[in-house]
Amino acid sequence: MHSQIEQIYQSVLKRDPNEKEFQQAVYTFLLSIDKIIDELPDVTYHKVLERMVEPERVIMFRIPWTNDEGKLEINRGFRVEMSSALGPYKGGLRLHPSVNLSIMKFLAFEQTFKNCLTGLAMGGGKGGSDFDPKGKSDGEVMRFCQSFMTELYRHIGEDTDVPAGDIGVGAREIGYLFGQYKRIENKFVGVLTGKGLDWGGSNIRPEATGYGLVYLSDAILSDRHMELNGSTCIVSGSGNVAQYTVEKLLDLGAKVVTLSDSSGMIYDENGIDREKLQYVKVLKNVQRGRIKEYAEKYKVTYIPRNSAEPNPIWDVKADYAFPCATQNEITKADAENLVKNKIKLIGEGANMPCTAEAEEYLMANGILLAPAKAANAGGVAVSGLEMAQNSQRVQWTREKVDQELKNIMYGIYKNISEAAETYSTKDNFIDGANIASFIKVARAMIAQGYV
Repeated sequence: MHSQIEQIYQSVLKRDPNEKEFQQAVYTFLLSIDKIIDELPDVTYHKVLERMVEPERVIMFRIPWTNDEGKLEINRGFRVEMSSALGPYKGGLRLHPSVNLSIMKFLAFEQTFKNCLTGLAMGGGKGGSDFDPKGKSDGEVMRFCQSFMTELYRHIGEDTDVPAGDIGVGAREIGYLFGQYKRIENKFVGVLTGKGLDWGGSNIRPEATGYGLVYLSDAILSDRHMELNGSTCIVSGSGNVAQYTVEKLLDLGAKVVTLSDSSGMIYDENGIDREKLQYVKVLKNVQRGRIKEYAEKYKVTYIPRNSAEPNPIWDVKADYAFPCATQNEITKADAENLVKNKIKLIGEGANMPCTAEAEEYLMANGILLAPAKAANAGGVAVSGLEMAQNSQRVQWTREKVDQELKNIMYGIYKNISEAAETYSTKDNFIDGANIASFIKVARAMIAQGYV
């Protein structure tokens, strides 16, 4: 690693010593940029990298709300506005007990480059709270969302910062958040994406991250005379991204044999067909149930999760793997199982689902790796298309949005593939995604001066 790059990384460690997720994201990114830094004297002169690893703005606030018993509860809220070099800050809101500043900064950092790859005019941001919507009534979720937006509204706007959904934030939460913003500001504008179709939302927004993941994976495979049709796939998670990854894999003729949640995994040897997938959607999105109930209903294998051991889902024989659950879900030990089982491609549906050690091991063993900042960009791509529709006061058909999404994902593949070959090595899509997006953001930052 160049001394300049090492110095930047050490400054992050010193300044943010307890932010492990953010440190990991920065380290992986800097490893890619290290390969080209000698060719970019302007980047060094203008201290672009030093500015990139520091958010433009971090907002942290308390969220008081009352539960159904009338008792006051307090949560912590965040909004990290990482970069506005390419457009308004854009990124989701996450409601989960694990939310902290490190995770918000890591996600906002990744979001900056992910959004860049879409080719749409969007900067990078992320936000959320340590509030857990699981087990809460609709009334409790509504009161929390209204309190959250009462603070957040002053920092966002259709041309400033446009949040969306993420883990724990679906159509219900977006509705409550939007309603409170509209009440406070007295205007109906596209300040949030992921809205309902009846009030400004876009077709296939819920499906977009999963669909986009499959489109990018298909582009990689097709370029190598491989295909999803007739393949066996393993998918982790069982939420929105996992569900629509399965749906699009079925569209393209693949068989999916696994799903999971934090408690365990199911293995369905016969494959998850459309009827079973519909059950999962109702189970997870409506009933807020656990994936174990799938095993009980369809009499298939269920394996409880033991966090002290390698995740059994990555020890299932298949052709392709799609981690769609959470960050760092694939460890070095899991990577060894994937290699042992001759997995050919891993498409990252979750953000940073592989540890740095796992990534290194997988690539050293010739597994094609579609990195998250490229592979799961479909969600924010359609969010960007929703922003465009809101600006025009129109709503595009499902077919038009789906075709636009497919075009964007195939365009992303072209960009990261060309960058990998030009600046790194063929098939190193991690370097390709990092370098292609970095160059574009850096040019914008230099052009706009020291902001």
